[in-house]
Amino acid sequence: MASRAKRRREAGPPECREGGGDAEDSDSDLEEEEDEDDDDDEEDEELNKEVNVEFEAHSISSNDSNGIKKLLQQLFLKAPVNTAEMTDILIQQNHIGSVIKQAEVLEESDDDDDDADEVFGFISLLNLTERKGTECTEQIKELVLSQCEKNCEQSMVEQLDKLLTDTTKPVGFLLSERFINVPPQIALPMHQQLQKELTEAQRTNKPCGKCYYYLLISKTFTDSKTSARRKGSSTHQKEELMFSNAEEEFFYEKSLLKFSYSVQEESDSCLGGRWSFEDVPMKPLRTVMVIPADKMNAIMDKLKEYLSV
Repeated sequence: MASRAKRRREAGPPECREGGGDAEDSDSDLEEEEDEDDDDDEEDEELNKEVNVEFEAHSISSNDSNGIKKLLQQLFLKAPVNTAEMTDILIQQNHIGSVIKQAEVLEESDDDDDDADEVFGFISLLNLTERKGTECTEQIKELVLSQCEKNCEQSMVEQLDKLLTDTTKPVGFLLSERFINVPPQIALPMHQQLQKELTEAQRTNKPCGKCYYYLLISKTFTDSKTSARRKGSSTHQKEELMFSNAEEEFFYEKSLLKFSYSVQEESDSCLGGRWSFEDVPMKPLRTVMVIPADKMNAIMDKLKEYLSV
């Protein structure tokens, strides 16, 4: 599985220089600045080069625990969800789900052992109905319901509560997380493989097989200047939302219900950075969607249309 990733340079704080000094010092400073500019130009040229990286999908194993937890924390931030327990469940049910790792390269280096086990992304599903009673499952349901109460009309709260508590129609929590520099094209084979694994799990009566609905929490952003909205509005306008995982817009279009809530107070710049788009500051959100299972084929067709390489 070949994908192209770009290495980008993070902008650092502006340099501050004190005024004053004689002419000789000024000339010396100018020479130093010119040397520094030359070094910066060379560094910029090197760091802005496009790098081809080969990615491979692997079954989830216990070696992936730390990588999966890190990606789950990127999604949940400071929300009270037991990501360690969730990770353990995903590892136990490894008949479904995959992790993305860098493909092995022929040229070996001192860092090869570390890079080989680094998780760049993963996809899996947690069946909330089958796992009813586990701490992380109950925390997820409580999280989305509490945010729905704060941001939506009562009718949507009741609809969501009914979906999550109806044991005759299982709900699967769809997890598809990756680092931002991993291109969206990798999502197509990952989702296709997951759907095959879920079909096989249903055929062989294994856990996670049958789902009537999929719950998805997507990392989204909107213009911070226009994102204010009143309680009772069920969703941001589609054109205002930008998706961290671009393909999740197709899930959004087919969702039965959807709403967004702000995570601006929880965002950690070490995980998510300070987001801007064309110099416009962006407000970080989480967008909750419930997608009927019978819409997945249409979504997969859209992914093929837009993400095929």
